[in-house]
Order: sequence, then C-alpha cells, then structure tokens
Amino acid sequence: MNNYRRLLKYVIPLWPKLLLSIIFMIIFSLLTSAIAFLVKPALDDIFLKQDATMLKLLPLVLIGIFLLKGITNYLQSYFIGFVGNRVVTNIREEVYFHLQSLSLSFFTSIPSGALTSRVIYDIAMIQRSVSSVIAGLLKEIITALGLIGVLFYRDWQLAIIALVILPLLFFPIFKYSRKLRRFSKKGQSQVAEISSFLQESFTGIRIIKAFIMEEYNRREFSRINEKLFKLMIKRLKIKSLTAPISETFGGLAAAAVIWYGGSQVISGQSTPGSFFSFMTALFMLYGPIRSLNRSNNQVQEALAAGTRVFELLDTVADVKDAPKAPALDPFHDLICYDEIDFRYNEDEILKNISLTIKKGETVAIVGRSGSGKTTLVNLLPRFYDVQSGKVTIDGRDIREITQHSLRQQIAIVSQQTILFNDTVRNNIYYGRADVKEEELIAAARSANAHDFISKLPQGYDTVVGENGIRLSGGQQQRLSIARALLKNSPILILDEATSSLDTESEREVQEAINRLMEDRTTLVIAHRLSTITHADRIVVMADGRIIEVGNHQELLDKGGEYANLYKLQFRKEG
Repeated sequence: MNNYRRLLKYVIPLWPKLLLSIIFMIIFSLLTSAIAFLVKPALDDIFLKQDATMLKLLPLVLIGIFLLKGITNYLQSYFIGFVGNRVVTNIREEVYFHLQSLSLSFFTSIPSGALTSRVIYDIAMIQRSVSSVIAGLLKEIITALGLIGVLFYRDWQLAIIALVILPLLFFPIFKYSRKLRRFSKKGQSQVAEISSFLQESFTGIRIIKAFIMEEYNRREFSRINEKLFKLMIKRLKIKSLTAPISETFGGLAAAAVIWYGGSQVISGQSTPGSFFSFMTALFMLYGPIRSLNRSNNQVQEALAAGTRVFELLDTVADVKDAPKAPALDPFHDLICYDEIDFRYNEDEILKNISLTIKKGETVAIVGRSGSGKTTLVNLLPRFYDVQSGKVTIDGRDIREITQHSLRQQIAIVSQQTILFNDTVRNNIYYGRADVKEEELIAAARSANAHDFISKLPQGYDTVVGENGIRLSGGQQQRLSIARALLKNSPILILDEATSSLDTESEREVQEAINRLMEDRTTLVIAHRLSTITHADRIVVMADGRIIEVGNHQELLDKGGEYANLYKLQFRKEG
C-alpha cells in the first residue's frame, strides 16, 4: 500500500483527466449492464409474445448502446493512458534527476546497466500499473457492481445463491499475490543483470575479440539468461493457475444457478426471459472477475518494480551540501589536506595525509598502483568525503561550501576520456553554453585539436560516436583538454592524462597540457615520470601515506622510493 500511496502523489495533479476517465468508465460499465438487462424483453416480448414494435425498437437500442460503449471506451482509454504516460514520464525524470544528485560512491557500487534497467524497464512496469490497472480495476469493479444490480433486480434469491460462490473466484488473488510479487522482483533484478552484462559486452567488444573470449561470454550469457528463464517459468506457473481456478469455481456457480433457476422456470415461478437475463448478467460478470485476477497479476509485477524504483529515490547522497552553505570565493591562496584519513567501505585507503599546495604551483603525485593517488585528488572536488581531517581551500573546509561553486573552480582531464555521442562542438562546449565561436576555436587551437577537427566530415558539427569511438585516443584526449581550457578554472587535475597514448599523440597532448597548465594550480597524477620532472614539487605515495616530498632532483639525490621508481621506469623505456 505504501507504494500506491507514493504513486498517488504523481496522479493527484492529473485529477481532471483522471476524473473524465472515471466518468466514461462508469458510463461504459452501465451500458454493459444494460445489455444483460435487455435480454428479458428480447426473449419474452419478441420471441414469446411476438411483439412487432419491440422487434423494431430493441435492435435500434442495441446499436445505440454498442455505439456509445465504443465511444466511452475510447475516451476512458485515452484519458487513463494520458495519465499513465504522464505519471511515468514524471517518475522517470525524478529518478534521473535524483541519480544525478547522488555521490560517486553510489555509481561505483551499482553497474550502469542495472541502473538503466531500473529507469527504463521497471518504470515501464509502473506505467502498466497506473494505466492498465487503474483503468481495469475501476472499469471492471463498476461493471461488476452494475451486473450484480441486474442479478438482484431479476431474482434476488438466485443472486444470493450465485454470490455465495462468487468470493471463491477471488481465491487466486489472495493465494498467489505475494509469490507472484516475489518472483517478479527477482525477475526484474535478473533483467538488470542481463542489461549490465550486455552493456559491458558491447562496450568491451574489442577486448573480448582480442582475448578470444567470445565462447566464455556466450556461456556466461547463457547462464544468466537461463536463470531469467527459470524465474519467468515460475512466475508463469502462478499466473497460469489463476484462470483455471477461477473458471472451476465459476462453473460451480453456473451449475447451481441453472439447477435452481431452471426449477423456478419449470414450476412457473419465473419466466424464461428473466432467467436468461439473469444468466447473461452472471456470465458477463465472470469477465470482470477474470480481468480483476489478471489486473492483480499486473499489480504484483508493478509493486515489485515500484519497490525497486522507490529504492533508488530513497537512496541518500553520501556527499551533500550543508544547510545554507555559501558559495566558494575565487581561489587565491592555498589548498590544504589537513591530517586526512579516508576509508572506502572497510578498506583504509588514505592515512594521516597532510599536504599544502600554493596558488600557481604544480604538484605531481606519484606512486605504485594502489598507493592512493587518485583517491587523494578525488577528495578535492568532493567526489568523496573524508572520515577525519579536512580539505580546505583558502582556509574554507570544502564540506561547508556548495559543491557547485567548488567544482566550478576545478577542471579535470583524466586517463579515461569521457566524450558524449554528440558533436565535437557540444563536447567542447560542455557546461559552457555562453561561449562564443571564436573562444571555442581558440580553445581547440590551444589543445592542438583544431587541425584534425577541421578535417572531419562536418568539422565541429561531426558527431563523435559513443565514448568518442570515431576518434583516436589522442584526438579524444585533445578534445577533453579543449573542454578544460574552455572551462577556464583556476585549479586543474590531470589524472594520468597521457599514459595510454602513443609517442606522437603523447607529444601533441603534452604540448596542449602545458598550455592548459599555464597560470593554474595543478595536481598531476603521473604514470610516466619523465612528464613531471619540471613540477614544482613531487609527492611520493605508498600504502596510503605520503613518504617523500621534493622536486625531481632532490628526490633523485635522496635515493628513496622516487629514485627507485624513476630508475625502474628508465630501464624499461631504455
């Protein structure tokens, strides 16, 4: 019930169209009941009394009833469909907006394919609940009430006999609802797993083929696909049981009514017209009850989907702005890491880190894989919050200022270049719609990107493809640098920005990076130590701690960890 109460808040603003739909449902249901009511005059007056006037009148009435039924059915379907689609659109938008507000830790814990499945598939299941179920439940309940009214009007004693058995028709609803909901939720989770697997397979197809892993992937897909099949079969068994059980009890009700009603007609206490009008209403009543059972199946599936969707909406961001947090003033002095400790889940990643970076300084951070380099720089834009200690900019704890104003002053160029399936222009513009064309071209020139962009089929209006797949690695990186140049932030983070490039691409990218670093405070995570020899300071990390700090020559002379790393890399490159 809680999920339906939550859905109600999306439905209430649409009450005018919902009300119109309900009005047309009522008219439709009453017209359905009228058909059963007309069986008595059709049988008694036309076939038994042979009334010629009734013979002319009744067919016209029936034509009118069916015409009105068609019109009202269309109108109620349209209005309830409008409500359902609007509700789902609003929920999907709210879920996406909420996901955008969540912390980076949330996205590292859930596969993107699973999130996509929830936003698309699960919310579509809710649409069925709002559109089909609301329409179905209301229409069938109103129709059932109208037909029950006909039953009592024609023969109240016979109606009581029929209605004693009628509750048994709802037995499947009470018996199997929870099981169906449980299997539906498991099935939706399995669909999310398949969605995630497919996304990984398609984006990683080059690696799959390079490592000849096609057969392994086929086996994995068959395994998770078979698991979904078994869940669907369990759900199918439950759904398939509802109709036979209802029909069995319906047959008992019909047999009892025919025996008793037939006795009444034979004894002269009732007319054939009254009896067949009653039977028509009874058999027509079976349709709404069967629909209610079917709607219940959809309700359980929608409740399972709603639970998964509302779980997303109930997720709270780990990193959020403090109440009434002010904006950060333009950076002008110092960045300080003050006795930082950071854990991810139960793993201790950073331990007692203290580091001060002056405005305009270039600080390189080096260390072996897993030493905590990337985590250290990720704390600056507040992708994560520290467990103890603090990060300050110009003396302000970054947890006390807005994330928006903080991140406005930080540009990031990473090893993993993120480009969107959009034009070159829009990928560089990203976040800066107010920029003029000449500024765009100037940023591209500074990033050594203008020449290759000009040679593309549509120049700056060329679509780069998903993840920039139509561009080389060096071209992708130069677009990323152009985007950072255009952002023009005073603080720059370079996360191994040239580590995956060939020598020629690295040279062009490094030239662009050098221009990008001018007059900026820069934190560089370096894989190739040769690229950071001119850094003002080099911070060496190991096991989540800072173990050495100095410039290139000082650290070489010291003969410690940095000197060992440099010599090891020099031998490999040599």
